[in-house]
Amino acid sequence: MIVAPFGRFTEGRVPDPGIAQLFSREHRWQARLDVEAALALAEADAGLIPREAAKAIALTARLEKLDLKRVVAATTEASHPLVPLIEEFARVVGTQHGGWVHWGATTQNITQTADVLVLRDAHRRIKQLVGLALRAGAAQARRSAELPLAGRTHSQHAVPITFGFKVATWMDELIAHADRLERLEERLFCVLMGGAVGTFASFGSAGREIEAGVARRLGLHPMRVPSRAINDGIVEYVLVLAQVAGTIGKIAKDVYALMQPEFGEAFEPIPEGTVGSSTMPHKRNPQLVLDMLTMSAEVRALAAPALESMLHDHEANGAMTALLEDVSASATVLAGDMLTRLDVVLAGLELDAARMRANLSLSAGMIGSESLMLALGEKIGRQRAHEIVYEVAQKSAVTDTPFLDLLSQDPVVMDAFTVDEVRGLLDPSGYLGRSVPIARYMAQLADEVADRLLSASGAAG
Repeated sequence: MIVAPFGRFTEGRVPDPGIAQLFSREHRWQARLDVEAALALAEADAGLIPREAAKAIALTARLEKLDLKRVVAATTEASHPLVPLIEEFARVVGTQHGGWVHWGATTQNITQTADVLVLRDAHRRIKQLVGLALRAGAAQARRSAELPLAGRTHSQHAVPITFGFKVATWMDELIAHADRLERLEERLFCVLMGGAVGTFASFGSAGREIEAGVARRLGLHPMRVPSRAINDGIVEYVLVLAQVAGTIGKIAKDVYALMQPEFGEAFEPIPEGTVGSSTMPHKRNPQLVLDMLTMSAEVRALAAPALESMLHDHEANGAMTALLEDVSASATVLAGDMLTRLDVVLAGLELDAARMRANLSLSAGMIGSESLMLALGEKIGRQRAHEIVYEVAQKSAVTDTPFLDLLSQDPVVMDAFTVDEVRGLLDPSGYLGRSVPIARYMAQLADEVADRLLSASGAAG
């Protein structure tokens, strides 16, 4: 048994990412106040509201200064997502300057821009978690780069690979997702500050100047057309998270299968004392990978409603806005939960090399049939070689006669090779192709991408 050297289950691993907390009511409300403050300061710069009013608004834009019970009660009564918060905010700013709060803005200018701020915080965590998973995967690929196991297609033995090669395929997709997550940022992190329909009518000629000022203060990008009906950036984010979920689901499915007693080749880490079954003490049930499979299905299912939310009629539809708000929050939180588990699984995978060798031998050498066929084909032609090896392999499978025994009785094969040469051609460890260098290359690449992601999130080391 090869055991990954990571101690107990979560020891030394990333803590709870706290992504769900970012979507709490309080955090969202604070983000809305941040947008209101940026708006007021930008409007003062443009000469639209008094400078002293903007300063007062910005200094007051802290949630702890507001009476939240009053806001909650008023929200229930008014059935409006923002007005009660704005009214309380203006009250606390005071009668002298409170009347300038929310000047010229519509509700969605504030709520949707604030949601983008929340998504940006969550996005940083997501990239950090992808980086940690890549780092764990790189270490696993490097450790198992030379460890042979059966490659399987359509659930049947194909040709031999190494476990590191299998991990490399996982890493390749995660690296692509990291690239997607980085490339969408300019389209995702945009300020929506165009007034009621996106024409800047309420801001007059200063509209673009105000938009630029808000964007600069919040670290966001302006929109070419600041319309509330344009939401494809956030939709794209959900779709990329759905792709991430697809990869995580595939990894979880692989590990889930490999943990079955019939395979017994790899196991998710299980801390001492974990109970697998309430009635069957022997069971080592997969838990993390089952969580990952469940969450993967949930996130992938959110792709459809995210796309549906693009169907605004005319200049805005509140139902589509609310739909995407819920979908994007759910997808992001689930993605964080999945990635946290993925990091632990990749870091702590336990591999059974002896079982992998035993499973490679299940076909009594037939997993090396392609190697033999190609070598024989060089002497008698590929098609004839394929027919001969195929017939021998099928006879071996039907009669339960060892493949090598039947090959040693075939005159064509024996005219081309000695028995020892045939045995060598059937040896799985001699037919790994480029599995080892591919695994090592992807380990290096995954480490490089992980370093970039973790450095960007301030979590390197």
